[in-house]
Amino acid sequence: MITLGDKTVEAFYDHSAEYEWERLARHRVEYVTTWRAMQEFIPPASAILDIGGGPGRYSIALARAGHRVTLLDLAEANVIYAREKAAELNAPILDFIHGDALDLRQFTDAVFDVVLLMGPLYHLLAEEDRRRAVSEALRILKPGGLIFASFITRYAFLVDLLKNEPRGIKACGSIVEGLLGDGLNIISEANPGFTNAYFIHPLEIEPLMASYGLTKLRLAAAEALIAQAEPSVAILPENLFQVWLDLSYRLGTDPITWGATEHMLYVGKKPHAL
Repeated sequence: MITLGDKTVEAFYDHSAEYEWERLARHRVEYVTTWRAMQEFIPPASAILDIGGGPGRYSIALARAGHRVTLLDLAEANVIYAREKAAELNAPILDFIHGDALDLRQFTDAVFDVVLLMGPLYHLLAEEDRRRAVSEALRILKPGGLIFASFITRYAFLVDLLKNEPRGIKACGSIVEGLLGDGLNIISEANPGFTNAYFIHPLEIEPLMASYGLTKLRLAAAEALIAQAEPSVAILPENLFQVWLDLSYRLGTDPITWGATEHMLYVGKKPHAL
């Protein structure tokens, strides 16, 4: 079971805050489809806790849109970077907290209109820890409030290989079989790439979230059918990019697309009584 303050994950992001900030510029489709969902579902002037908010891409955008945002992240470097970026971009984020998704005791029950859990669920290796993170997020969420949860899919590493280095498939051998089997990506000398992570099977997401009595508002592939062509799509002229973006957002709710995407987004509503 992963412990509070997973040092492997924390160290990874402590050394890559700027890279993580730039990641959503490189993965433009993921960012824009997620932002569109936020604009569609989040009520004006919401109190939002961004759990695992990283260097602040979404927190800053939400604060600039008029929401009351608090950012919390496991990596202190991310928190520092987010604070600096928020000042640079004149984003009035209320607080920046170095903390853990598994321990939100500093917050009382039912104080936020929206919680974002867009990162922790793919760095918690044990199911009990993933469930604990969701439970903690829901505890501090008001009845009728919204949760946004992000996941990396079981096939994301294959999409990435196809997109960037298809010749690398033979060298990945046992790693591929392990990831397809249990979804666990454990950093090691033989697997030095990404950090500790859990890649979820897309069909596991809805049952997990439904077990908390949540009403599903949206479950969708962030990149839908264009995941493997995302770098080419992202640099298209804006009018063409928007056409692909509209298709991606619409087709992302079709389960047929989920096996070919890298990221999934769940939007759910907390019941008024649990």
